[in-house]
Amino acid sequence: MKTLVRSVLTLSISSALALTTAQAATYKIIDKGAADKFKFTYSQQENNVGQMAISATDAYNFPVQFQYFDENDYDNIVLSAERSHELVSGINDIEDETALRNGNPTANDLFWAIYYLKDTQKSSLFYQKYGDIVAMTNSGQESTEFTVFDVNFDGTDTLTRSTVDYINGITDQGWVYGNGSAPFLPVDFTDSNDNEVTLWLSEFTTRGFLSTDGGNSIIPILPPETTYGGESAVLDISNNGIAVGYASTSIVEDIVELIESEDGGCRDPEVLDDLPFEACVQLRANGMYNNEAFKWNLDVNGEVSKEALGLLVTPHPDDTRQHISIAQAVNSHGVAVGYATGWQDETETNPSENERTSLYAVVFKDGVVKDFTEDHTEYFDSRAYDINDAGIAVGHATTLSNGSYRKKFYYVDTNQENPQMVLPQDFFTGSSSSARAINEHGIVVGQGEVETHNDSSSNPRRTHGFMYDINTDTFTNLNELLSCDSPYTIIEVRDINENNEISGSAVIKVERRDAKGNIMYDEDGDALTEDVVRAIKMQPIAGEIEDCAKVVEDVERKGASTGIISLMLLSLLGFARRFTKK
Repeated sequence: MKTLVRSVLTLSISSALALTTAQAATYKIIDKGAADKFKFTYSQQENNVGQMAISATDAYNFPVQFQYFDENDYDNIVLSAERSHELVSGINDIEDETALRNGNPTANDLFWAIYYLKDTQKSSLFYQKYGDIVAMTNSGQESTEFTVFDVNFDGTDTLTRSTVDYINGITDQGWVYGNGSAPFLPVDFTDSNDNEVTLWLSEFTTRGFLSTDGGNSIIPILPPETTYGGESAVLDISNNGIAVGYASTSIVEDIVELIESEDGGCRDPEVLDDLPFEACVQLRANGMYNNEAFKWNLDVNGEVSKEALGLLVTPHPDDTRQHISIAQAVNSHGVAVGYATGWQDETETNPSENERTSLYAVVFKDGVVKDFTEDHTEYFDSRAYDINDAGIAVGHATTLSNGSYRKKFYYVDTNQENPQMVLPQDFFTGSSSSARAINEHGIVVGQGEVETHNDSSSNPRRTHGFMYDINTDTFTNLNELLSCDSPYTIIEVRDINENNEISGSAVIKVERRDAKGNIMYDEDGDALTEDVVRAIKMQPIAGEIEDCAKVVEDVERKGASTGIISLMLLSLLGFARRFTKK
């Protein structure tokens, strides 16, 4: 699943900056607009005719099915709010407990119900599932959601919002593609103690899809192995109809034995007394399949032919672990790139059944899977995300940098007999970076860290989008190509088309909305604000890069009536636009 950025921070922009006349820049932002039902939107890819694939998440009015909560659940929601409300800005303790327990909460109390649901559903089959990643298309300002595999709750017109639907791209013909999960639906069950319980079950974890009509109809792309559901995904389609991704070809033997065992497994009568077979399998679904890279030649009906692209290594006959290969991009010549399981010792030709493994970037070409990470002790856990028609691929590899392991973006010429990764200089030596796309002009885009503190899961480094020109060996922070008065901060980039238009995601400050989507106000009646991630397009314009520090100096010299606080913000802004390590 492609990573979604949620922890964000931007600077307020003083109105004094708007007084300046300097508007020079080389790119302008086209905001693809807020999705009225969702807080966050993320760009995935834009074709050459202005159509964009967009993901959205954090739905307003999430359809919590309160009828499945018992009194203990409500007690826990109330207790959670009591303990944690002071830690969440703008959110209060439970406002109307009676209304909450009647399934009609205030927006504030709906927040706590969703908070509880997100926490409990992670490891339990007894709670409604929170998927809430949807696929959208955009041909201008408005983004339109389309349903992949989700369904309405029985007897309602409300989607379950339990699916995770990734739209991975859109071709110049308007074909959209990706992968999505099956919805989790309630199933009643009586256990061995005659307790009536409700389990939330789904038919498969992820399945590829194609839509040739912009999402109005969905064509599933089935894997060869469909036992217990199977897995597949369409990760890229060239404009001449060549698709790549992955599909399950077999089940990991150890998991099959565990599932089918009648002694402690899912076929055990004592297990079946307290858990349906489908539920037991669902608990063991993680890492169940050996997924192999696939190539499909597609037409409007969904498939003409398919081809398994193979694995990078041949495991020992007694090696029953999961081994995978994934094709993430393909060019018009049918050359694909991605990653696959490989041996940590790249010279190994006679692997043991427990041979040490990692994942390595590969190219799938002429029936061969080739690893271009020459020295596995120096570079490992690598990925290839895109390839152009000239055969230049891009991605990232993990390596030791300043004493810590960091991802570093690279490009590589797959036409060479022994392709060698080239790792250009990025934001700074200890920055993690990843290249996500390259166009036919040799322009690479991606994102990298611009902050230097010791990062952790609770305090990650912020990222900025970047552009790298292979022809001139020029690396550029994309935020530096915007006007100095831009309220956007580009934090992630996924694609660049042949018009040099860039698909990205940016932070923008907007009016804050509650769990039901209504604008929130402070005690004085002023609208609260918050930072959100918004899908954007960067469009080239005639101009030149601004010196934002000089713009600040001009404002100060002209004596704009901003006050000392505003001037401090302006100075900070000028510094941040050029030098902040995010």
